[in-house]
Amino acid sequence: MDVMGDKATLLETGRFAQSVDVALSADLVLPTESEPSGESVLTTESEMTIGRPRPAGDSAPAVDVDEAGEAVEEARQRLAAEAGDPEAMSVLGAMLLRRGDLDGAEPYLRAATAAGDRAAANNLGVLLHQRGYPDEAAGWWRIAAVAGSAAAAHALGRHHRERGDEPAAEYWLRQSAEQGHALGAYALADLLEHRSDAASEKWMRLAAERGHREAAYRLARTLDHRAEREERAAVREGRRISRAALDLGGGSREAVRDARAGRPARDTREAVRDGRDGARNGRGGPDRDGRNGAREGRSAMRAGEPAADNGVAPTAAEEAEQWYRQAAARGHRRAALHLGAILERRGELKEAGRWYLTSAKDGEPRAACALGFLLRDAGDTESAAVWWLRAAQDGDGNAANALGALHAERGEPQTAERWYRAAMDAGDVNGAYNLGLLCAEQGRTAQAEQWYRQAAYTGHREAANALAILLLQVGDAAGAEPWFSKAAEAGSVDAAFNLGILHAGRGDDATALVWYERAAAAGHTEAALQVAIARLREGDERAAERHLRCAAGGGSAEAAYRLAAVLDARRPPAPAHELGEPLREKNECEEWYERAASQGHRRAQVRVGMLAAGRGDVVEAARWYRLAAEAGSRNGAFNLGLLLAREGSEPEAAVWWARAADAGHGRAALRLALVYARRGELVEGKRWADRAVALGPAEVTERAARLRDALRQELSA
Repeated sequence: MDVMGDKATLLETGRFAQSVDVALSADLVLPTESEPSGESVLTTESEMTIGRPRPAGDSAPAVDVDEAGEAVEEARQRLAAEAGDPEAMSVLGAMLLRRGDLDGAEPYLRAATAAGDRAAANNLGVLLHQRGYPDEAAGWWRIAAVAGSAAAAHALGRHHRERGDEPAAEYWLRQSAEQGHALGAYALADLLEHRSDAASEKWMRLAAERGHREAAYRLARTLDHRAEREERAAVREGRRISRAALDLGGGSREAVRDARAGRPARDTREAVRDGRDGARNGRGGPDRDGRNGAREGRSAMRAGEPAADNGVAPTAAEEAEQWYRQAAARGHRRAALHLGAILERRGELKEAGRWYLTSAKDGEPRAACALGFLLRDAGDTESAAVWWLRAAQDGDGNAANALGALHAERGEPQTAERWYRAAMDAGDVNGAYNLGLLCAEQGRTAQAEQWYRQAAYTGHREAANALAILLLQVGDAAGAEPWFSKAAEAGSVDAAFNLGILHAGRGDDATALVWYERAAAAGHTEAALQVAIARLREGDERAAERHLRCAAGGGSAEAAYRLAAVLDARRPPAPAHELGEPLREKNECEEWYERAASQGHRRAQVRVGMLAAGRGDVVEAARWYRLAAEAGSRNGAFNLGLLLAREGSEPEAAVWWARAADAGHGRAALRLALVYARRGELVEGKRWADRAVALGPAEVTERAARLRDALRQELSA
């Protein structure tokens, strides 16, 4: 490491004064967001006659003068410099340096430096660095830095880092940062972050508080990632608690739903459609437009607002939003993108759209793509297409996929294919997957397989799952299984469920259950139902109930019905409802039956009708029976017929019994035989009696046979 110098010795010489600077640190070149290293640029110090000294590292207010005023000021400083004023030489040299007149600036800066002006020494280093003499520049920066120049210490630190001397770089950057220099603090934070040093956040925060917008953005990203980790840990803990509560028998449906908040639960039968809505529309790709990285904070958190009045410190998500907002307000386009994503997730769509628009106009293609989705969701597909086109032309694969999906929905497959290919050219593997979906819809199976394979070979799990389904459909189960396995190992919940179906079809229930359990643990509703059915077969009712609650909470009507049946079997039989008694309140069992019934589950509808009839609510019972019967339930039709017959509407009851009997309901056929026998229509009565004998069950067969024999005797008499 280079000798860092003895500050005290240099000061004792009297060559460099220890007085505070009146320098204005300003960037010669504005830092760009696209700098791969994220480092700050070199700064100059200019001695401006602003009337009072300022502490080192502070920024003086900008002096806004017109060109004529600048010319007058330059002439004044030139006269003073020619008269031998070191301060004027330093200021004039800085002015010429900012203008790019290196030849004119150098003699003034050297003269001021010789007179002991540290700002001139720093600026001379900047000039030499621009001329391509970094080592000589470093010498002058070292002199200025030892004399207390924060800007020079920052420049010297960057010089050492570029040459791989990190200990020296850290020393000088720390000297700059400790004086409150924003660029020095940011560069030190960047160096420490590269080493995974936890102290980097402290210096990044200091730089952000000093107004460094890139530091504010990176600090927000750090806090955002922390909030994500905390959220995942909280969800895992919630799931653990809910499982423990259910194992103890004290878990409630609400606890299960809370523990499962945010868990994706998709039906594999919709896998291809889900893939289209996800990858094809551009919303399913990894970290889409930065949205998956952004997490919502509370609406009260705004830039510059203090923490809550109750003294509770803001959460990581809240603080991240605050820094995103500050960076975005200073023109940071990626911060504006992430801020828009946070606001969109929170439902503040109008403000989210404003930040997306700001970022998109600054040239951020992901923001243009996100703005397109926002407009699409609002029903303005034409405006959405404009922004997607802009983003796609700037190389955004998500936007190209979205345009492809839009044209596919409009029945323009050729245009859709062109945009999907553009997405592939932009490096978005979803383009190949979407091409596979497009070809599959058109019946071009060979081409679909080709595109699925191309996407699957790059690790696209949904493409691997879709390829396996395609192979399974053409009878290649042996070829499908490895792709299902690859997709499942990559995290595809649908593929894990499909593997369960594959093994169950072979009679390998044990292996099927392993895959069902894996999919169920990831939130797959139908997999949880299959695990519950397996546990019921084994007699493990408690484990079955836990999985049924998960599946029912995820929207499975069959799981809700089976859960209700499990709870129904436990409760004691309810006493018959007496006329005039108030209706009993519904219990949890009935609520689950009703949830399944409201989702169109026919057996649940019949059961809800029976429970309503048991409570004496004939109107409600008839409504549910009718819904079930119209959906094709023979039991619903039979029970509706019974209800109508008791109410004196036997002709209408006969209509529903006929429908039930035609669907194979033996008791309905027997009822019809009795109705026609009473009417004297013996031939029709005998026909339905024969039908009842054939349908059964045994009790019905026996009664129907006796009725048939009696009707036969009447007909032969």
